[in-house]
Amino acid sequence: MDMEVKLHPVGREGVRALTLKNPVMTASGTFGYGAEFMPYGNISRLGAIVVKGLSLRPREGNPVPRVAETPSGMLNAVGLQNDGVEAFIRRKLPALPWQDVPVIANIYASCAEDFGELAGILAEEAGVAALEVNISCPNVHEGGVLFGQDPAMAAKVTEAVKRRSGSKPVMVKLSPNVTDITLIARAVEDAGADMISCINTVSGMAVDLERRIPLLANIVGGLSGPAVKPVGLRCVWQVSRAVHIPVIGLGGISSARDVLEYILVGAHAVQVGTANFSDPSAAFRIVDELPALCQKLGIEKLEDLRGRLNV
Repeated sequence: MDMEVKLHPVGREGVRALTLKNPVMTASGTFGYGAEFMPYGNISRLGAIVVKGLSLRPREGNPVPRVAETPSGMLNAVGLQNDGVEAFIRRKLPALPWQDVPVIANIYASCAEDFGELAGILAEEAGVAALEVNISCPNVHEGGVLFGQDPAMAAKVTEAVKRRSGSKPVMVKLSPNVTDITLIARAVEDAGADMISCINTVSGMAVDLERRIPLLANIVGGLSGPAVKPVGLRCVWQVSRAVHIPVIGLGGISSARDVLEYILVGAHAVQVGTANFSDPSAAFRIVDELPALCQKLGIEKLEDLRGRLNV
């Protein structure tokens, strides 16, 4: 079965289409810079790699402890620790097989101007196929939550990135921590976003009853894993009906069945995240599982399933 997915935003002239071998991408922050997972599978077989979030300058992230296990998921407040965009370009990107698999750079900044500067730097790199704009991280003290929860701010960041991104397609990553996610989705679409990914983590916390302290030094973190899959499905269903650009689904995906459920509610492709921590071969396994499951369910083309939920 042909698993290829073409992500071509309607009406976005001058933007390169993003073609994936299959709909399985990795989620930023869960797959390192990509090379770390080479011992577990051939990363060129994936649909795309979304690398660890990049900022203009290196970030140390939040104080520890910054990860906690929860029922059916995990909380993290890593705080976007990374080596900075220049180090990524010099040392990380050359190690990736970007000629064989699209490499998507996830970017984060605390103001629209810095988002634009990041986009301009990465737009010059042949090894970067697309940009994912993180306006929705709940684990930092500046920028992310404000951008992700305010339609006007989300649009301002999107416009800043689009002005500097050249022919690179721009994907904006949305937060579920809003009253109406479709308002943000339409705002970034109107501002020029070529694709949308959703969802980022759900705000949560955990406590140690005996010591009477929070389990995270940041107190609040982002919940991910199987626990958030119903939220992710709901958001993708709502967003895909509200916009005309491709939607990438994520949240609790650990099997081929999860992938097809997201496609059924409207996703063009998906990102595998937290499952990579418990099973570093998860994304590769899912790629292997997909054709057989499609055959079992009588699905000849993924587009025949996309958005076909009977409601």
